[in-house]
Amino acid sequence: MLELEFTARDLARTRFALSPLWEVVASVRILRNPDEHRLYRPWSDRVRPRLAAAGLDRSLLADLVPDPPRAIPIFVAPPPATPLSDLKVELAVLRATPAERVRSGLGGKRAPRSARIDALLEDPHRGLAELAELVEEYWEIALAPYWPRMRSLLEGDVLHRARLLAEGGADRLLNDLDPAVAWDADTLRIRHRLGGGGGPQRLGGHGLLLVPSVFAWPRVFSVTAPAWQPTLRYPPRGIATLWERRTAVAQPLAAVLGRTRAQLLAELDLPASTTDLARRTGITAGGVSQHLTALRTAGLVDAHRTGRYVLYTRTKAAEVLLAAAERGGREG
Repeated sequence: MLELEFTARDLARTRFALSPLWEVVASVRILRNPDEHRLYRPWSDRVRPRLAAAGLDRSLLADLVPDPPRAIPIFVAPPPATPLSDLKVELAVLRATPAERVRSGLGGKRAPRSARIDALLEDPHRGLAELAELVEEYWEIALAPYWPRMRSLLEGDVLHRARLLAEGGADRLLNDLDPAVAWDADTLRIRHRLGGGGGPQRLGGHGLLLVPSVFAWPRVFSVTAPAWQPTLRYPPRGIATLWERRTAVAQPLAAVLGRTRAQLLAELDLPASTTDLARRTGITAGGVSQHLTALRTAGLVDAHRTGRYVLYTRTKAAEVLLAAAERGGREG
């Protein structure tokens, strides 16, 4: 059990943020044991072949993200400094990590060990540059195609939490985060698989950083270290629906976009190639390509090259459009 004691200053400085870099770290654990994380099978079943086809050696990243009881070094995915952090910004922070912080992060009893980590310890500057490059490549293959939908879910969770704060204050907000988290008498209690101990910890006026994370479920992850703002990463609401298909919302959009383009947008719940879409919809590959070009021009679709694949995804604007159509269909 981890216990965090709040003062009025801590409550005033509690905030939310998103972290693409943390999603990379958390997703690595999912890929290591996909059978234990069946909620994510629609994602892992698609991503594993793409990573294999790209020939990406993610050994260093895997070494730094071990299974419990080994701990993930904090510098690998430090708490973000801004609410809507960009991966490039987070990687710049990673590359600039002081050597002593790297060595300190890898010096504990629960820190991971491997020959690749020993090389990182010997030359932190070079090792961090290699790690950042690896994360960039992994992101483009495994997460970038899914990020618009993930980000929409995460931002929706933050908005929900903001409403809870407005309705019931910090008590309502903090007691609703996760079953493993409870707030009482100015203390936040967090149940961890590996336990805690040592008595309550004071936040020291820094407040708590709350980070919703798609790949955290079913756990919560905490950071309490002097160099960083105390952080709690928790699963957002609606995580079980993230990979569900929403093809039924194609009809309300047909009058605006045309039936075929509305259908293609609805089919892009998960990233897909032109061939995938042609097979699913019965439209010729050439026809799919033409409509996707129009949707890209309108800012509703993006394309991501992952090795020999070109995958199409909905943009954030498309997610908003589909959600509005879905609401309109229910209210009509």
